[in-house]
Amino acid sequence: MKHISILVPQRAILASLEGSRQLFTQVNQLFLQQGQLPVFQVQLVGLTRETPVSGGSFTVHSGILVSEVKKTDLIIIPAVDGSLREAIEINKDFIPWIKEQHARGAEIASLCMGAFILASTGLLDGKRCATHWLAADEFREMFPQVNLVTEKIITDEQGIYSSGGAFSYLNLLLYLVEKYVNREISILLAKVFAIELDRKSQSPFIMFNGQKQHEDEPIKQAQEYIEKNISDRISIEHLAVKFAIGRRHFERRFKKATHNTPVEYMQRVRIEAAKKQLEAGKKNVNEVMYDVGYSDTKAFRAVFKRFTGLSPLEYKNKYSAEGALL
Repeated sequence: MKHISILVPQRAILASLEGSRQLFTQVNQLFLQQGQLPVFQVQLVGLTRETPVSGGSFTVHSGILVSEVKKTDLIIIPAVDGSLREAIEINKDFIPWIKEQHARGAEIASLCMGAFILASTGLLDGKRCATHWLAADEFREMFPQVNLVTEKIITDEQGIYSSGGAFSYLNLLLYLVEKYVNREISILLAKVFAIELDRKSQSPFIMFNGQKQHEDEPIKQAQEYIEKNISDRISIEHLAVKFAIGRRHFERRFKKATHNTPVEYMQRVRIEAAKKQLEAGKKNVNEVMYDVGYSDTKAFRAVFKRFTGLSPLEYKNKYSAEGALL
């Protein structure tokens, strides 16, 4: 029997905590219905018996304290809300226990913003990790040694797992059930909980909002210039001259400040504008393409799919009001 420890950190988001408990408990119910023994021992593990979660709106009772768990097989770190730096600080007493259990062979899975607690253990250094795309800039700033992959729904780094934003944690839990039990049970759970199986990317949900929480004023002005002139052909040389910075120095400063190269930034700004027009549904794909500065259909489609995981037409059909009625 696999021992699963679902942590109960302060400021945990109740949905990911209770969702994890429900899903693993449901696996046991399926086995009991077939006259077989349960496969998981599921416990809520806290630093204290009673823990306020979801901004203090709820209190969760932990069946066991971390000091009482000598060995476990899988640690689930649920999503947390509010200030992420504060969430790490008030839950820091989990960290030595997580590291100790990992050294003893436990696997670890973070759900959404739970990646911040996992990353603070140092166990993610040099490894890939996913979290909510909204927190990507803050995560990169706090944990530059971790390879953040914002487009991923699931990462698996030799027994250290993470999931993308919000309810995509359900896909990671199904992945773990398939790994620990079998594909058949994972599919059955997907049907019971109405979860879309095998989602790989959260790219279609990412809304690009250029990182401007920096002190490099000329670069901030360059960002604003790009955003106001999306239909124009803007070269890096033009930007460097306009803001009186040598090209190579401009590129270095731009990447350091925004986490994107100037070309990536221009592409992301244009694709975000295209997404909004496609969602509105008033223009066809070609009209949108020209509006955001592209004249080559193939190039537009390739860049659009790279950032969203969908073709422009697929995106329009999926997210526009008229597409939703098809």
